[in-house]
Amino acid sequence: MNRKSVIFAIIIMSIALIGLMGIQIYWIRNATAVKESSFRNAANDVIRQVIAKIERLEKKKALEVNPFEGMLNFTRHLPYEGFITVQGLDSLISYELSQKNIDTKYEFGIYKPETETFLLERSSRYRKDLKEKGYANLLFPSDIFTTPEYLLVYFPHEKEFLLTELWSMILISMTLIIIIVYSFTYTVTTIFRQKRLSEMKNDFMNNMTHEFKTPISTISLACEALSDKDVLKNGEFYRNYINIIVEENKRLAGMAEKILQTAVLDKGQLKMKRENINLHDIISDVIKNIRIQVEIKDGMINRNFTATQPVISGDKVHLTNLIYNLLDNANKYSIRKPLIQVHTENTSNGILITIEDNGIGISKMEQKKIFDKLYRVPTGNIHEVRGFGLGLSYVKAIVEEHEGKINLESEINKGSRFRIFLPFGDLDENNKFKTSIWRKTKSKYF
Repeated sequence: MNRKSVIFAIIIMSIALIGLMGIQIYWIRNATAVKESSFRNAANDVIRQVIAKIERLEKKKALEVNPFEGMLNFTRHLPYEGFITVQGLDSLISYELSQKNIDTKYEFGIYKPETETFLLERSSRYRKDLKEKGYANLLFPSDIFTTPEYLLVYFPHEKEFLLTELWSMILISMTLIIIIVYSFTYTVTTIFRQKRLSEMKNDFMNNMTHEFKTPISTISLACEALSDKDVLKNGEFYRNYINIIVEENKRLAGMAEKILQTAVLDKGQLKMKRENINLHDIISDVIKNIRIQVEIKDGMINRNFTATQPVISGDKVHLTNLIYNLLDNANKYSIRKPLIQVHTENTSNGILITIEDNGIGISKMEQKKIFDKLYRVPTGNIHEVRGFGLGLSYVKAIVEEHEGKINLESEINKGSRFRIFLPFGDLDENNKFKTSIWRKTKSKYF
């Protein structure tokens, strides 16, 4: 999939995602509006029912006081204290609210606009809210001769109550939105990861073809030379060409082995042959083997072994490969005279190996990816640097197999510093590696 197709697909998915989120928000807003309208209707119904009962109570009390006057007039005859109390009004409102399934805190009062006073009220804490935000209905609507009075009811936690009523739908909607956003993000990330992996695999195939082609061509030329009668007669030439074939064959075997090791790591089938080994001896052997490659570039390797206890439990072959990969990289990525420093020191429960070079360095962005399989740091104009992008991923895997940790510090054009911590460890009765306690120890490097 080319870049334009990927971008087009992401744009379409983004539009669809925004549309779905918009629909969800629209549904939530509509549901909230419907719920608010339903609540207002229910609250007004409650107040009307309460007013009707108040009127009946007033008529009943008025008839008891003066039967003839109560039957002939349509006005209110008694003061409020004559037929209802705050507790009685509270009881009426509470009952009607329960009939409408409204279970939230409320405040009420009987308000007379002419004098701007409350004739009855539950408390005096919400007077302003009662007048400005309360549900108001006229008391005694049939009383046409006295100044109007209103029953006000206010719900301090109305919004919270409505949200509680809608919480299940909001929760489901938010869950769906989160799932959609996560799926979208995961899909886009996967697309870019797969695209990058495809590019890395193409680079790997190109590099592998180039790497294998060179020794094969060299071996082919050496074989052709050996078929020459003059070469056969010259013993020195003959031995030189044989040595070239042997060395190039070893090189081919090493590259094939590196690829096979990576395949084994991917399958989780790597088997470690653990034994007590001296890391100083391993590092010294690797330095001896790679020194000539460094000296060809007029460079040098300095070692400073300060660790007094260099013996750990580990796999000799894999640890040798680990050190070799790091020193080889330090040499390859040094455009001027390589200066490689190898330092060891002991911690309370292991050994810390530091390998520092004066190479091209690695940017902060690239440092996050260098341990990824098949990833190769861009080298600009340094085209002679070869490799498969497998070395550092292998290094990290071996370090982790030994219960250790690896850290990188680097700056562009100022070189790189790799720090590898390997615990002493121990072998149990079955010759298996016992996990050390290094994880409990804090370090300034990790």
